[in-house]
Amino acid sequence: MIDALDGHIIHALQISPRASFRLIADTVDAPEQTVARRYHRLRRDGAVRVVGLLNPRVHGDAQWVVRVHAKPDDIPRLAEALVRRPEVTHANILSGWSELVCVVRAPLAEGPDGLLRRLPRTTSVLDLDVDLILHTFGEVGTEPWTAYGHTLDADQVRHVLQRSTAAPPTVRPAAPTDEDQPLFDALAADGRAPHSRLAQDTGWSTPRVARRLAALEAAGTLTYDLDVLPQRLGFDVNAMIWLTTAPPHLDGVGRQIAAHPEIASVAAISGRNNLMAIAICRDVDHLYRYLSEEFAAVEHVQSYDVSVRAQRLKQTASLISHGRLIHAHA
Repeated sequence: MIDALDGHIIHALQISPRASFRLIADTVDAPEQTVARRYHRLRRDGAVRVVGLLNPRVHGDAQWVVRVHAKPDDIPRLAEALVRRPEVTHANILSGWSELVCVVRAPLAEGPDGLLRRLPRTTSVLDLDVDLILHTFGEVGTEPWTAYGHTLDADQVRHVLQRSTAAPPTVRPAAPTDEDQPLFDALAADGRAPHSRLAQDTGWSTPRVARRLAALEAAGTLTYDLDVLPQRLGFDVNAMIWLTTAPPHLDGVGRQIAAHPEIASVAAISGRNNLMAIAICRDVDHLYRYLSEEFAAVEHVQSYDVSVRAQRLKQTASLISHGRLIHAHA
């Protein structure tokens, strides 16, 4: 269980990952030092990580859902081969240890074929499904997973967004230069690192760091995300819901499900099912209540299938190791 202040801090960082401690403190009416101390404890415990990322649109990458079916003895070897690849942004083992589900960023024309050809040759892959993510529902930061409760109210959300969100870019994101790589590496390790620490990590001056960050953010080349490990907050049941709806209802059903507190993400996909949702619940009873009540109230769902995740391996730029979020390249 988390208390109200921890919940408020997490929600503020979900909608604005680099919001200052002062802004969060003003929003939730708490001392700035207390907010900073609470955040650092959550990060030290491996419950949250803010990461800075290269916008995938820079390279025109698409996102692909890859479902690999293999013998349980081969799944650990498959997982080891995939999770440290930078193009693999999410990886999960489903219950039964016979299926590995990954999200892979790869060019639309090529797909994830190059990555899949590098899988261990000794692995007995029984089946392989590759589906394209067509659309992700909900603007970034506006509909995060909030089943932990203690979220900001509408006025508090507006307060954080108005004082921390940059104007949307007016041009297509530009590719970073080779000189930017140390900066991206440092932000992948800690997306909230202050300019002074980024200067130490890159060997740049602090003013140069500030100028380059502002330019990359203004162009939309640099984005930020908050990784949250629900297990550290007392939410132990994760499920992938594969569902089908008729095309005229695809957008409406996707938007409705995305607004549920238990839902971490919803995407329209190609393949046998046309929607994929991630539900995160406290326990089995919580998942059942969600499916039988809130999810059941969504009209126009023709069919659905639930896959429980046995182990979460990677999300965005974080690995999960010994029940904690860690830097993927630590």
